[in-house]
Amino acid sequence: MPLPPKNGGLSEQSISHIQFITMKVRRIYRDQPEQLNNQIITSADALTNVDPNALTYNFVVALPGRAASPHTERAYIRWIDEYLVALAGMKPTTGDARLQRMMTLPIPVLKQVLMPAQLRTWLGMLSRAGHGKQGINQARAAVVTLAHLLSEAGWIDDYTSAAITNVRAPSAADGQRPGRWLSLDQIHQLIDGAERIATTEAQAKRNRLALTMLCTMALRREELAAVRWGDLSVQNERVVLSVRGKGRKTATIDVPRSVMNAIHAWRPMVEPDSLRPAPTSPLLRRVWKGGRVSRYGLTADGIWLVVSQAALAAGIDHVAPHDLRRSVAGALQQSGVSIDKISKLLRHSNVAITERYLNKLPQKNEGAILMSDVLGWEDADPADFDFMT
Repeated sequence: MPLPPKNGGLSEQSISHIQFITMKVRRIYRDQPEQLNNQIITSADALTNVDPNALTYNFVVALPGRAASPHTERAYIRWIDEYLVALAGMKPTTGDARLQRMMTLPIPVLKQVLMPAQLRTWLGMLSRAGHGKQGINQARAAVVTLAHLLSEAGWIDDYTSAAITNVRAPSAADGQRPGRWLSLDQIHQLIDGAERIATTEAQAKRNRLALTMLCTMALRREELAAVRWGDLSVQNERVVLSVRGKGRKTATIDVPRSVMNAIHAWRPMVEPDSLRPAPTSPLLRRVWKGGRVSRYGLTADGIWLVVSQAALAAGIDHVAPHDLRRSVAGALQQSGVSIDKISKLLRHSNVAITERYLNKLPQKNEGAILMSDVLGWEDADPADFDFMT
């Protein structure tokens, strides 16, 4: 008889994500243990003598294993929150408040808004708002997944779930939006800005490490948040980082000297009395206002906030973490690095994806400038257009 898959077939990253969610759930309900126990109920058959208007559904408990990766699970939670904001009139939430909402989704509200017409309307709103094809498809998948889970639990009928599945996403721009492409000077300014926004020495060193890794190793923010100290190792006399990416794929990336220097500066802040922190502990940690380093990791949302605030401090306006990934790819291409090496760093499944990725960057198109020179007109000075930055 074949042995059952280890850990129920879940990857280590999924298990770590579930443990992290469990920790946050217990922290939210640490003063209300009876409500924590109530969150485990996810089936309509498990309830008797309960007010129908008070019924709730725990999306957080039901979701693991229904998405491609923990990154996708977090995205689904965000899309469901936006769906309820748009169609049920709920207030937007973030962080623990969003997690708590997902653990207590009101069944009566879900039955009202989980209809094919409502989903079609919402996807149309996203398209008109400028969301790309990739984002709209993921938003649709989040709602479809919730409908399937509710149908399995007996909260909605199979016909409604099937009708929602048949809703097709509206046409939208292919792939990702262009985003920002930072110059090398702007990257330096951004890293300096990350240190300036810090209020303690520990926060400054952590911010510098986070931005240096994003700006050299082209990590996604979810990948960076998932990095553990044990993911760093020496292979063939090279320091490498094991990265768990999209679709549960893993890859190793050579760690540059700039990142190693930032790690050496950050490590004493994490474990002052230890040569190396525990292998399973997060590389990037939260830092409390007094400067104490938490044992809990910096989340993907926390990384987004650091990048956004660093950009404002550097005077670069809005910058998202994925813009840094684009900037790495663009800078390497402009420096003459082969597309094979860029594709390997970005961890794309094939070079064709990298080519499409690079083609969406705002490449130079200097024909109009050359014609202006032919006519003898003076070229514009970019400094005259600082209002556009």
